[in-house]
Amino acid sequence: MQNRFSSGSGGAPDPRHEVKYFISDAAHAQLSALLGAVLHLDPHCRINREYFIRSLYFDDVYDTAYHTKMSGVERRDKYRIRVYNGSDKEIYLERKHKRGEYISKSSVRITRRLCDQLVSGDPTGLDRSDNDLLKDVFREMRLKHLKPTVIVDYYREAYTHPAEDVRITFDKRLHSGLYNHNLFDMNLIGVPPLEPGKMILEVKYNRYLPPYIRGLLSTVPSNACAISKYTLCRGFEPLDE
Repeated sequence: MQNRFSSGSGGAPDPRHEVKYFISDAAHAQLSALLGAVLHLDPHCRINREYFIRSLYFDDVYDTAYHTKMSGVERRDKYRIRVYNGSDKEIYLERKHKRGEYISKSSVRITRRLCDQLVSGDPTGLDRSDNDLLKDVFREMRLKHLKPTVIVDYYREAYTHPAEDVRITFDKRLHSGLYNHNLFDMNLIGVPPLEPGKMILEVKYNRYLPPYIRGLLSTVPSNACAISKYTLCRGFEPLDE
């Protein structure tokens, strides 16, 4: 198994705060300028100060991830495979655990071969891995029939600050991949679930948000929302009965 995946223990780090907002293009332009003067632009933001993220989300035969989110269940998990800028050079299998306002994420880097295997619905061999996340995915696929459900595409502009590991992101041009589960199909035609001129602002930090950063965010004319890109993009597809 060691030649089929690499890096990452699969263990979850300490939970972090995560707050999300819907904001307009105009609000983004104002806040982006303020943040850019104080925070560090993520080095991955190169062309147009952003980078492309594609995630293929998985759900089980009961659509548990979808329904627990829609029902507001406090503790819930989502599994996904994530790639950046359409490349298969870095592929990550991830589980995001949500507990109220707190999040934690387990992640392991996998090979293209293992990625294709999981997308095809085959977890063979993961039970022999020494990685806890891969073992959990094996169990979920065998017992709950975890399977690919929808591709979620967007462009991210990200700012960071070392104080409390603050990370602030603008997720733009969100698209649902509908029935296409090919992570590397750059000709995929998606459907935007948000109205034009709207994007998602995410704020993540450890214990507290430094006051001067909180002050910058006070310019955002919006209230925090329980936003899920997965459920937004899943809304175009009929759920299994």
